Amino acid sequence: MARRSAASLVDPLGGFFAMTLDTGRALFRRPFQWRELLEQIVFIARVSVGPAIMLTIPFLGVVIFLINQLLVQIGAVDLSGAGVGLGVVREIGPLAAVLIVAGAGATAICADLGSRTIREEIDAMKVLGIDPLQRLVVPRVLASTLVAMALNILVSIVGISTGYALSVLVQGASPGQFMANLTLLTGLGDFVLSEIKAAVFGLSAGLVACYRGLTTKGGAKGVGDAVNQTVVLAIAALFVFNTVLTAVYLQLGNTAK
Repeated sequence: MARRSAASLVDPLGGFFAMTLDTGRALFRRPFQWRELLEQIVFIARVSVGPAIMLTIPFLGVVIFLINQLLVQIGAVDLSGAGVGLGVVREIGPLAAVLIVAGAGATAICADLGSRTIREEIDAMKVLGIDPLQRLVVPRVLASTLVAMALNILVSIVGISTGYALSVLVQGASPGQFMANLTLLTGLGDFVLSEIKAAVFGLSAGLVACYRGLTTKGGAKGVGDAVNQTVVLAIAALFVFNTVLTAVYLQLGNTAK
């Protein structure tokens, strides 16, 4: 029983890493599916941009408002720009962006591939000599990565704008001081880290969605279960990678100093 339980955990993990390596190799095969990539970028962006904006405004708004309340108490509300820049660019922006990619884009990818799998379209492609990884997985994984990076920029802009509106119009911060302090704690390195996080998050969400879609079993119910598992696994991977990347960045920063 213990061996069976261990195998049930190890086999999917091994299959996922095997698919990841095969996808990396398929990335460099020709012909590259440019049309499929563009279609997937448009599709994922269409289902992600609206929810990303609607999540960003209240989510970041509450966090920024609470931080500013503390700054008001100590008479340092003009430093709110520094807190907004640091929080939005380094941490909250990538997380909010990829929560949407995992919740909207990845689930759509999983449902699409899962439906193809239970209709035996994937098996038919293999019989015809078409590699599903090159034809379907590579464009979707790249699209998820690129959209995540673009959403991170959008979320950062919306978040900073929300912080400006709350800090200046509601809590009395100086507009000039807010803008001047935006880069007090945040620099180019933080923005690069933010984009790297978004890329890694989007890549992992796309890979998880494709793997669960291609391994779907059990008909329509299996597709629903795969979609639910995609959300859970993608968000779990997101927080793991976020912790690792942040720790590495801070350690490198301390070493450089």
